[in-house]
Amino acid sequence: MQSYLLKNATVVNENKVFKSDVLIEGAYIKTIAEHIDAEGVEVIDAEGKYLIPGMIDDQVHFREPGLTHKANIATESKAAIAGGITSFIEMPNTVPQATTQELLEDKFAIAKETSYANYSFMFGGTNDNLEELLKTDPKNVAGIKLFLGSSTGNMLVDNEEVLKKIFSSTELLIAVHCEDEGTIRKNTAEYKEKFGDDIPMKYHPIIRSEEACYLSSSKAIALAKETGARLHVFHLSTGKETHLFRNDIPLEEKQITAEVCVHHLWFSDADYEKKGTHIKWNPAVKTAEDRAELWKALLDDRIDIIATDHAPHTLEEKSNVYTKAPSGGPLVQHAVIAILEKVKEGVLSIEKAVEKMSHNPAKIFKVQKRGFIKEGYYADVVLVDPKVSWEVTRESVLYKCGWSPFEGVAFSNAITHTFVNGNLMYNEGAFNEEVKGERLVFDR
Repeated sequence: MQSYLLKNATVVNENKVFKSDVLIEGAYIKTIAEHIDAEGVEVIDAEGKYLIPGMIDDQVHFREPGLTHKANIATESKAAIAGGITSFIEMPNTVPQATTQELLEDKFAIAKETSYANYSFMFGGTNDNLEELLKTDPKNVAGIKLFLGSSTGNMLVDNEEVLKKIFSSTELLIAVHCEDEGTIRKNTAEYKEKFGDDIPMKYHPIIRSEEACYLSSSKAIALAKETGARLHVFHLSTGKETHLFRNDIPLEEKQITAEVCVHHLWFSDADYEKKGTHIKWNPAVKTAEDRAELWKALLDDRIDIIATDHAPHTLEEKSNVYTKAPSGGPLVQHAVIAILEKVKEGVLSIEKAVEKMSHNPAKIFKVQKRGFIKEGYYADVVLVDPKVSWEVTRESVLYKCGWSPFEGVAFSNAITHTFVNGNLMYNEGAFNEEVKGERLVFDR
């Protein structure tokens, strides 16, 4: 492997920003020091650039196997590294669903051959696979995913007895999608009666309402407290839900943690008029007041992680009427840059951004030797130029689906280099396709 010496980088790590050289040897960070001399290395001048740990995205849908007309692990992991994401955790609702150990390992086998980023996958819980779920290896699998709101196939877990058994039986992290299915079905029926299938998009956050989210998340948290389960609540979308979480204890002591996604921090219901189904997500993007409350909870540490919930669909699929247009959108290429734009606007510090995108996912999932810029850790690092202005165009999008909800947005930061396991995988628009990422390992 080529060794690299990054000179004069502005390093962001563990709530510190400092000027330093960084030597990468093999897969690891060898030395971090004010001045390093080394022979036989490729020198990269990082003057004026931030060096940050690669983002660990704890929630993506890369659509393989079975839905590869939308995306696949190769295309989306390439977009991810161009966007500064060096590791991802992918969800089980593919076709077939990863609800047996054999099907889960099939996905790992695909990623081993095709993923440019580091990877892990979640095992999918159902109403009837507890025995199989309990075989999940905590050292080699990110966690258990439960859909407490509607999902594909039979992945809706709505049997309360089964839920309690799952929460009581595993020490693995349980990640949940929380929306109350009964509330959503009732609201959908009401608006279909008024509008048929072509329901105006502005009603999406009313159909998938604050009530639907809060009912489900509060119930999951109550169950976790009752059983002692390790719970992680995905993609909070309402201000009301943020008050269910604590910030009075260190992250390492939390049994219940929370995530917010980039789209819930960026968009509001005012954007439906222009963006339409392109910003149709579950849970729905809600009001500007909800967005402000999510930012507040992120900054005061009630919310622990920023993620993407990257979930691509084709433009043809997204162009359907409301009831037939699928929810989800592609985000991994622009997520880090979008958050860094908020840093420039003064919404959060770059130290806090790195904490939420890199450090905290590593801590919460106990990812081995990643998520920090430390000697002896894997060299999963990203150089960011804070002086480049550019606009997201359809032509610049790397997703297989070929579009982005950020089209037309002007950014003033750019990712120039991404290292994965010490390999320079992305270099100012050029990709290294000779090597692949590695399976994440967890210290459990």
